[in-house]
Amino acid sequence: MWKSAKYRQMMADVRRLVVKVGTRALTQASGRPDRRRLRRLVGELAELQRSGREVVLVTSGAVGAGMEALGMKERPQQLPDLQMAAAVGQARLMALYDELFSAAGIRVGQVLLTHMDFHNKLRLSNARRTVENLIRHRVIPVINENDVVADEEIRADLALGDNDLLASLVVKMIRADLLILLTTVNGLLAPGPGGRPRRVPYLEAITRQTFALVGDHDRRFSKGGMASKLRAAQSVSAAGCAAVIANGLQPGALTRILRGNDVGTLVVPAGL
Repeated sequence: MWKSAKYRQMMADVRRLVVKVGTRALTQASGRPDRRRLRRLVGELAELQRSGREVVLVTSGAVGAGMEALGMKERPQQLPDLQMAAAVGQARLMALYDELFSAAGIRVGQVLLTHMDFHNKLRLSNARRTVENLIRHRVIPVINENDVVADEEIRADLALGDNDLLASLVVKMIRADLLILLTTVNGLLAPGPGGRPRRVPYLEAITRQTFALVGDHDRRFSKGGMASKLRAAQSVSAAGCAAVIANGLQPGALTRILRGNDVGTLVVPAGL
């Protein structure tokens, strides 16, 4: 464990971080945003900003919130229904974030992006400038995929994977020091003694053997999973950024990660 503790010393030097929270870590079984979880998340993010760190939030949950409002039981398969749920849910989700962050004395700004924004130099430059300016003025950017207009991505199966890929692209766009992926498990699990699963405390590299450890999950409201989180972590690691996959349902998870505690699975930057 000494090696894990050594790697986690880097958390003391983190100044800019991207926190991505998944749908299942944000919502109730119905898909409705869970105010208690959101309030706790907002409180931790506000405290991180007050400590002098620069914070960007990449959030899922808009489609789930829209599904709940529209009485949908399963994630829509047809593009118009998916976009309708996103349009309804995005407004509800952002209003809730604004309310909770305002109560904590923090201003937020909404940024909606699509896959193509990262492949067009002008659009990428505009997005980077906006996010950097928000950070400079101590406004926390709340970023989500723009499902309402993401026609090309959805049709071509380039959707951003419950925002895991989106979060990794944002990390590289603004040159963040750390990506934290909050989910509903304690990190990557591997078979331990007696075949019982155990948390992997750190990864020095993500390989085929790593991906072989993960399986499928319930996708009624979300479209990510551990595999997409590993791909996101692998991408930012190659760019020299650390990543942590952790349980967003655990109170204080963000604070403990930044203190260097053994929380979640740390993916070490390549070449460290």
